[in-house]
Amino acid sequence: MTYHVDSAALDTLFLKARSHNGWTDQPVSDEELRALYDLAIYGPTSANTQPARFVFLKTPEAKERLRPALSEGNLKALAAPVIALIGYDLEFYEKIPQLFPHNPGFKAVFTGNPGMVEPHAFRNSSLQGAYFIIAARAVGLDVGPMSGFDAAKVNAEFFPDGKVKVNFIAALGHGDHSKVFDRLPRLPFDEGASII
Repeated sequence: MTYHVDSAALDTLFLKARSHNGWTDQPVSDEELRALYDLAIYGPTSANTQPARFVFLKTPEAKERLRPALSEGNLKALAAPVIALIGYDLEFYEKIPQLFPHNPGFKAVFTGNPGMVEPHAFRNSSLQGAYFIIAARAVGLDVGPMSGFDAAKVNAEFFPDGKVKVNFIAALGHGDHSKVFDRLPRLPFDEGASII
């Protein structure tokens, strides 16, 4: 198979990229976080609604606010230079006139049907979270995504107005490669896919 990116890019984004659970003390700059965000936003979402909202916890005080919500096995994330909260905005549709200007009336699909809001926001913020991981790798950061946390505690602490809910969390930084587990198996094509 011929790919449209070189092998170094494939290695960085997929083949040699790993989920990290240990970190060096090399800091992550605000410029790196902005570059990550500015790249991640180009991944597609339904009707370009972009419901994901990102909160970067950099200070020790901010990360400590997260501690009570983390499972014991994920407390190691507090050692990362940054922890990102990937949330979804339940009022994302208010941005539709800005983000989908050729059809601003599409906003009514959601304002008139609240049962569509959360599934749409969750699904598309999940897509954006995946783009976020790839973008982090592209700007030279390592990522440790996790779902072992108490969402109600995260929402109460960081999104108390209820307009945004957390989807998942990702530790960011420069990974300590000595703490990476051996790569786990992946399903081969015939077990994970079909062509019909």
